[in-house]
Amino acid sequence: MPITETSSQTREFHSFAEFYPFYLSEHSNDTSRRLHYIGSSLVLLVLLVAVVSGNAWWLLAIPLAGYGFAWVGHFFFEKNRPATFKYPLYSFMGDWVMLKDMLTGRIRF
Repeated sequence: MPITETSSQTREFHSFAEFYPFYLSEHSNDTSRRLHYIGSSLVLLVLLVAVVSGNAWWLLAIPLAGYGFAWVGHFFFEKNRPATFKYPLYSFMGDWVMLKDMLTGRIRF
């Protein structure tokens, strides 16, 4: 199945509140959401290790941990293009809000 770009990815969002429902719709697959959860959690862990160890080289692992897991979720499970390509700031914000929503039980993971 080819990777698709939804029609919502061609529209303009004027606020994060307007964007977030679209973001969640792009993360409807349970496995994809779990991969995002793992990636975001690893980003926090790597950041903690960098701070505690005082070794900034750990920070180079952050993009791999965060985007690596998320993009596997999109390309292999959601079969869509990550919103990061068109909406980088809102997508970054969405990752953290979705993590919070999963941890607080607002959405399932």
